[in-house]
Amino acid sequence: MNKLILAFSSLIIFISCTNNVVSQSKLFCGTLNKSTQSGEQLTYKVYYTLAGAYLGAGEAIFTNKLDIFQQKPVWHITSIGRTFKSYDWFFKVRDTYESYIDTTTMLPRKFLRNINEGGNRVFNQVLFQHNQKNAVSTNGVFKIPECVQDVLSVIYYARNIDFNQYKPGDKIPISLYLDDQVHELYIRYLGKEKLTTKYGTYNTIKFRPLLIEGTIFKGGEKMEVWVTDDLNKLPIYIVTPILVGSIKVYLTNSKNLRNKSTAILQTIKSD
Repeated sequence: MNKLILAFSSLIIFISCTNNVVSQSKLFCGTLNKSTQSGEQLTYKVYYTLAGAYLGAGEAIFTNKLDIFQQKPVWHITSIGRTFKSYDWFFKVRDTYESYIDTTTMLPRKFLRNINEGGNRVFNQVLFQHNQKNAVSTNGVFKIPECVQDVLSVIYYARNIDFNQYKPGDKIPISLYLDDQVHELYIRYLGKEKLTTKYGTYNTIKFRPLLIEGTIFKGGEKMEVWVTDDLNKLPIYIVTPILVGSIKVYLTNSKNLRNKSTAILQTIKSD
């Protein structure tokens, strides 16, 4: 059960290369936002499966609002993860992640992690100084490469990738700052497909992110992600094995989207 809860609280990370790698500087710097706007809210439900059991464990809510940080406009993204009350007696989770993303470059300027997992509390703040290539963390000052992303900003960066310029099998590199370390990862584009889940039918773009091996996820390209094939590029379904069992994540509700949802063919009320 502990692995289930830790995996749930780590899911916002969902998001080294050989052939078919596209230039990192071309992709990262100067990325234009076409996918999100102030007021957007996305709600996800997380399920855990083991030996045929399929249990709803918790939910995560992502919100975006236009804000000001150091006299510049930013997208203030907040992700709140929690276990359902039926699980709180066993292992209570109340996690909050925040990222302040530059509206002109989609690069993070500030990142906050405030978690409470079974009474274990962790707080960390990171200020990104991209011009100096420094990350000023609660734990010290660390060097970062050009155009690095944090674990929350990378989701919103990935939503602005133009997948039409890639072929199935292409790798899209990402530099990710996590736990005061930089990880050189990638997204492998797999193509487009029509997908039906318990919540609806969608035209989707499918990819696999390279995962960091740890106490929850198996390393490698084990996770599969489907996003809507429209300008919103909403992550609507995620499935991945963990060290014990597997988890599935569904988009259950969306509000105040920037663009018309042309990829949503049918919605199904469930649960």
